Amino acid sequence: MFIVNSYSLAVILCFVIMLCWGSWGNTQKLAAKSWRYELFYWDYVIGMVLFSLLLAFTLGSIGSEGRPFLQDIAQASSSAVWSIVIGGVIFNASNILLSASTSIAGMSVAFPLGVGLALVLGVFNNYRVALQQGTDPGNVTLLALGVALVVAAIVCNGVASAQKGDSGISKKDQRKGIILAFLAGLIMSFFSSFVMRAMDLTNFAAPAEGKVTPYTATVIFTLAVLASNFIFNTIVMKKPFVGEPVSYSQYFKGNAKTHLVGMLGGAIWCLGTALSYITAEKAGAAISYALGQGAPMVAAIWGVFIWKEFKGAPKKVYGLLAVMFVLFVAGLGCIVAAR
Repeated sequence: MFIVNSYSLAVILCFVIMLCWGSWGNTQKLAAKSWRYELFYWDYVIGMVLFSLLLAFTLGSIGSEGRPFLQDIAQASSSAVWSIVIGGVIFNASNILLSASTSIAGMSVAFPLGVGLALVLGVFNNYRVALQQGTDPGNVTLLALGVALVVAAIVCNGVASAQKGDSGISKKDQRKGIILAFLAGLIMSFFSSFVMRAMDLTNFAAPAEGKVTPYTATVIFTLAVLASNFIFNTIVMKKPFVGEPVSYSQYFKGNAKTHLVGMLGGAIWCLGTALSYITAEKAGAAISYALGQGAPMVAAIWGVFIWKEFKGAPKKVYGLLAVMFVLFVAGLGCIVAAR
């Protein structure tokens, strides 16, 4: 299977993770012109599963290093599988909230707040897992400084969001979007550490018996997301945060282009997630997760400059957004240096 063998390559791939995690929301914005996010989310999850299987049977099965996918999943211990399943369920609960927040408040609000909070808390969860497995988690001082700068960036985004101009969203719905993003980030911070526990972070080429490779972990994870979606998304469809309930019959009335846009979003997210696991051995679980969670900066750029989510806002709001970008970049720089 494909294994990352250098820290420099791991860092480069971590920036790809950031782009993937910060860009998949664009597919939701595109689909939203004629498609409710609850319906989009089904295509998104299906895209995740299909892409994870594609990776498993290609990069996860070729080459002389590591266990090929089918051999690896056959020897996986029940504890490893259940740990990944729990991570998948936690992620799905949080990501549905994040998608709801995006549909209400926009990418430039939902991602910096929700995913930024997940970065802050998730780094420490993954740092603890790395210590438990005996791997080098990186310089704790630089990690802490990087996280502190990201927190400051989140605060700037929150202040800017509260002062932006009329976007056609009521104050009540805007507050709802912010609350949903906060809850999403709080829950999302826990999913990655459960998945990391199921992998041997010290040796992907010859992982310990019962532990799984990143490719197997990604497949199990996405299947757990799909299974839990029959519960979580069904509830949200019947009791939506905003708007009228939607039905499964409406989903099957969607055209092929709309469905494919949603699946593309899931594939983009899945690529980023698989790379976050693949790079965890060389970059460290905390650092690979933290760099990938720089996605809020990418999402904010899309939201501000492409989707014009702050159109009509006072000049001081754009000043706050500029400070947010600078703080995010500085924070990510500290996280890279921590290794």
